[in-house]
Amino acid sequence: MNKLTHSLSAVAAWSLGLIWILPLLYAFWAAFHPAEFATRFSLLAPLTLEHFYTAWEQAPFVRYMINTLAITLLILSCQLVLCTLAGYALARLPFFGRGVVFGLILLQLMVVPEILIVENYQTLASIGAVDTYLGVALPYLASAFGIFLLRQTFKTIPQELEDAARLEGCSTLGVIWKVYVPLAKPTYLAFALVSISYHWNNFLWPLVITNTSASRPLTVGMAIFGAPESGVDWSVICAGTLIAVGPLLILFLVFQRQFVQSFMRAGIK
Repeated sequence: MNKLTHSLSAVAAWSLGLIWILPLLYAFWAAFHPAEFATRFSLLAPLTLEHFYTAWEQAPFVRYMINTLAITLLILSCQLVLCTLAGYALARLPFFGRGVVFGLILLQLMVVPEILIVENYQTLASIGAVDTYLGVALPYLASAFGIFLLRQTFKTIPQELEDAARLEGCSTLGVIWKVYVPLAKPTYLAFALVSISYHWNNFLWPLVITNTSASRPLTVGMAIFGAPESGVDWSVICAGTLIAVGPLLILFLVFQRQFVQSFMRAGIK
């Protein structure tokens, strides 16, 4: 029975993996072959980079990439700072209502971000942050998931290590930086991967809050680039898609072992 279960699990895993990768394989095929081969397969089809040149000239991908990178790094850096401080406070600092505060943070995980779009837009419009990096990033600068993850990790760190650091004269911030942060590196890496992948691919909020290419990220730029009114050339669109997802794909392929190990260590904690 165990062998049958293992075989079925393996077949299911391979089937799901194949379903997941088929769109990516099609994008590679269409992007690297002439347009007439976008909907038919032929081993003798010639290779070409023309679609990448066309996509690069038709849309300001450099600007989109700079915007996406700046927004993603802004969000991640603020999240790491805020989640570290909040996670430490909820794990180690005794204060009245700590359980209630933690419960409210967990409750925020159940709130779908899309229902706050109107209120967030009105707030950012009132402070003149529409079509800016800050406008795209501000609703995500604090992460309930990150606070929860770091709080759980910090609680597993022995209190004796903090006491020893304080005997050496470390302040609270010094204790966090020299004791908690180094011991929580796998958790930080796991959270960073989740945050980067989510905000690199985030679409709806950037679509609402950006108006020009000055702050428009790759996802919104690709949606405009592939709009029906601008003409649909699937080969060029696939080339543009690969340009957009290329950095994340390369990052995953290079660091996939570290990615898996970080998630496993974070999960064990």
